Amino acid sequence: MTENAQHPQPASTPELPTQYAPAEVEGKLYERWVDRGYFEADAKSDKPPYTIVIPPPNVTGSLHLGHAFEHTIIDALTRRKRMQGYETLWQPGMDHAGIATQNVVERELAKEGKSRQDLGREAFVERVWQWKEESGGQISGQMRRLGDGVAWSRERFTMDEGLSEAVQTIFKRLFDDGLIYRAERIINWCPRCLTAISDIEVEYQDDDGELVSITYGEGEETLVVATTRAETMLGDTAVAVHPDDERYAHLVGERIRLPLTDRTIPVVADTHVDPEFGTGAVKVTPAHDPNDFEIGRRHDLPNITVMDERAVITVPGPFQGLDRFEARSAIVAALRADGRIVAEKRPYVHSVGHCSRCKTTVEPRLSLQWWVKVATLAKAAGDAVRDGRVTIHPKEMESRYFAWVDDLRDWNISRQLWWGHRIPVWHGPDGETVCVGPDEEPPTGEGWSQDTDVLDTWFSSALWPFSTLGWPEQTPSLEKFYPNSVLVTGYDILFFWVARMMLFGLYAMDGTPPFHTIALHGMVRDQFGKKMSKSFGNAVNPLDWMDKYGSDAVRFTLARGANPGVDVPIGEDWVQGSRNFANKIWNATRFAMMNGATVDGPLPAPEQMSATDRWILSRLGETVAQVDAYYDDYQFAKLSDTLFHFAWDEVFDWYVELSKTTFFDGGEQAKVSGRVLGEVLDVTLRLLHPVVPFVTETLWTTLTSKESVVIADWPADSGFRDQDAEREIEHLQQVITEVRRFRADQGLQPGQKVPARLDLSGTSLAAHEAAIRQVLRLQPEGDGFHATATLPVAGTTVALDLSGTIDVEAEHKRLTKDLGAAEKEKAQATAKLGNEAFLAKAPDNVVDKIRTRLAKAETDIERITAQIAGLPQG
Repeated sequence: MTENAQHPQPASTPELPTQYAPAEVEGKLYERWVDRGYFEADAKSDKPPYTIVIPPPNVTGSLHLGHAFEHTIIDALTRRKRMQGYETLWQPGMDHAGIATQNVVERELAKEGKSRQDLGREAFVERVWQWKEESGGQISGQMRRLGDGVAWSRERFTMDEGLSEAVQTIFKRLFDDGLIYRAERIINWCPRCLTAISDIEVEYQDDDGELVSITYGEGEETLVVATTRAETMLGDTAVAVHPDDERYAHLVGERIRLPLTDRTIPVVADTHVDPEFGTGAVKVTPAHDPNDFEIGRRHDLPNITVMDERAVITVPGPFQGLDRFEARSAIVAALRADGRIVAEKRPYVHSVGHCSRCKTTVEPRLSLQWWVKVATLAKAAGDAVRDGRVTIHPKEMESRYFAWVDDLRDWNISRQLWWGHRIPVWHGPDGETVCVGPDEEPPTGEGWSQDTDVLDTWFSSALWPFSTLGWPEQTPSLEKFYPNSVLVTGYDILFFWVARMMLFGLYAMDGTPPFHTIALHGMVRDQFGKKMSKSFGNAVNPLDWMDKYGSDAVRFTLARGANPGVDVPIGEDWVQGSRNFANKIWNATRFAMMNGATVDGPLPAPEQMSATDRWILSRLGETVAQVDAYYDDYQFAKLSDTLFHFAWDEVFDWYVELSKTTFFDGGEQAKVSGRVLGEVLDVTLRLLHPVVPFVTETLWTTLTSKESVVIADWPADSGFRDQDAEREIEHLQQVITEVRRFRADQGLQPGQKVPARLDLSGTSLAAHEAAIRQVLRLQPEGDGFHATATLPVAGTTVALDLSGTIDVEAEHKRLTKDLGAAEKEKAQATAKLGNEAFLAKAPDNVVDKIRTRLAKAETDIERITAQIAGLPQG
């Protein structure tokens, strides 16, 4: 309950409109925040730093629900830290998205009847830059719609001048340290995009194929192998069996004939083979399968490439020039004609990788590529988590991280594209290789040329936590804001992005990891838990929901589903419910201000307050403490739910309702409660602001006449607790709830007034009689009062005159049914607790639940019996 230090409001604040219209305020508020520089970060500030980098969206992308979810979490964290007095930097920027962007521009060229080859490399790259300036980056405007509090003046692009220098610098250092090399390895190859692609760019789906079993060899020296890719047999250079498989022991070391060719291939023994799977013999095609490539290395087998970059067969013979799928059918037909087919299973459903950009089936292919040697880098990345320098949240995700970094293979960093960071290596006429740093001149002369490949997009984004701060220069921003405080990202890119940032951050920054905490979240799914996809027909454009319900409603819905590391279901009904919550906040605050809620002056002393006042301030202090604890543990669902129930249930439904008689009566107590209500609204709006910034900004500035809640102080736990007041109001709530239920059961309208006699003697509720009557619409008993129903509730008695409004017979029947159910529940619980065998085996928590059920049943029986006795006699 501290005062906020704020700048004076520059102009008088208008009264609140009767209805909240998000579309009329959100855009104006956001531009005001940006214009006033609230989201900018000062590297020279003496405040403690708090830094988060945005996971850079693709320059081709638009805001989807996954972005909205992640940005809501980050924005809530940074808004709270800003209010807590930190120099807060949320670093924005975009990724150049090599394949995705090149594909977009190539499709535009195709509409003009051209290809990138028609333009040439330099002109094509210029065309991509032109597209980027004219059409790229639409997500930036959509981020503003959501309310992202990023430092726009610091926005970066992974191919801007500074970041390009950072990329060239670290490449040169890695190369000089022997950590970058060039070699032939198996990679994921897209025959349409004509480039290697990363594992994350491969989407697996179940395809209908065929499983063909083929006899290799002649006479008694034969084996049967099975394959779904018969066309690759043209590149087989061995058959492998397990060394302990006695069925084939006589063949190990022998050579057998490869069908449809004039070659013989060896039978090798390798522990990779599972003797229990299939026939226990596998064909080995080192140039077209990653596992076969490793077998080939162990046994010094030749690598025979049978397809070109477009997946067309290149082996001389009848299949040369055929597409891989045409060749598959032709080869199976030829094997069938030769009597080599032992079995065919068609269709054979199996998982097949497809390029995420163009959906073409990916081809494992032996290719000359650039690689990062990761062994020492990966060990450092694992050690940083093990020794506590970096914390992964939730902790159970650590095992997944270790599984990846502890078994990390060398990283293929080259792509056969034109758009991207071109590899800074020059090749000479006599096989020379020269790596050029940013301040060095490349070699010139006849026969020298730069490598044609570009770097994997993940290479530049792995530098994001420090390159965006000016590295390799030792800038004030780098000194102030590195390492980042926390990285918020999805568990799905824990390996692809997070691990790579750890590799490069530790390497480039002398062992200092890029962030203190990795906070992982799940994926957004529909309300049934199904992945959102256009092909499923359940994809949602968050902008549509923002237009319909407001940005705050979308944000609150996403935050309320955000449990650490767990997928987030979301449906439109839930967004509508969050819109209703925003409206509730608006209407209740408006009512409160119209009835004397104020933040002027100090809070009255507790002895001047009513029990209701002390109760809500006690609950407010506890709520602040809970919300702080949940923020520190990244428990967004719990903190959102806590705020929802405190604001809606305790403040608006209970405190405001219970205080209406005080406000209506006026006088000194009304002033006291008005100041208490003003305090509660002030703190509650500040607590809500990081998640629902727009509605809280409008309400808080109106309530306080201060400049902005964005720069207000974050509420501190006042330490005020009043257990007596909490017990008293809980007792009052029991009475009101029970009478409300009885009224509803009788079909009485909420506003329908009923004569009543209240016996509150012997309880602390006598002072609340006016509030009870106000909330429950109970009139004084008056002349002719006839109690037709008597409700004993929590030590009090409420007698109601329902003459002409209650169906006594129906009420007796309902209560008798309820009594029977309660007695049955008691009997079942009593029987279980009396069963020694059950008690000996049942877990303690199960037994505790049954005891709780028994106690509740006994309470219900007592209550219902009294209600039946209180019914008027016919």
